[in-house]
Amino acid sequence: MIKILVADDQQLVRQSLRMLLESRSEFSVTGTAGDGYQVLECIKSAVPDVILMDIRMPRMDGVLCTKKIKDQYPTIKIIILTTFDDDEYVYNALKNGASGYLLKDVGIDDLCRAIQTVYSGQAMINQDIASKVLRLFYQMANEGKGAQLDLHHSETLTGTEWKVVHEIEKGASNREIADRLCLSEGTVRNYLSTILDKLDLRDRTQLAIWAVQMPLCS
Repeated sequence: MIKILVADDQQLVRQSLRMLLESRSEFSVTGTAGDGYQVLECIKSAVPDVILMDIRMPRMDGVLCTKKIKDQYPTIKIIILTTFDDDEYVYNALKNGASGYLLKDVGIDDLCRAIQTVYSGQAMINQDIASKVLRLFYQMANEGKGAQLDLHHSETLTGTEWKVVHEIEKGASNREIADRLCLSEGTVRNYLSTILDKLDLRDRTQLAIWAVQMPLCS
């Protein structure tokens, strides 16, 4: 069962999400919070697997809260929920370690799939804003406003590892990478783990950001 914490500054949204998620047997809601400080307090008593995080909350917003959580609890997956497709919020939330970014008008079935996707270790970005996110990453990389991730370890990557990085940059899942490179999913997971270790990155989202700042070779 996937444990979920719901964070939103609107009580009606929190209650509605909790009710919808608890109607699914595969989910358990550990609590709800109205701002970033309440999120951090909730985690102390019950550590969730996934947090549904409103991006605009009082006192501490979802961007800063995401950073604090990933610094202290790196295994927690965070999906940012928002009614705004604001460029800066998109970039900073993902840079700080969010695994997904969805608009609040997403259907419940799509939300549940997103939760299961990030729980399995993959990234999930709403199709409506995925292309916008990629354009933003390229724009900020070209302007020198990237995530300031260390690029100097790139020479340690092998040819196959570069191919995996290239697929991650395009948003491919482990299964898609396995099919395209004629590998097993287990081998792809091993490659990804090795790549993250070599580059000292936290997850595949940071790897995607890193990739657009680095000219890829094979």
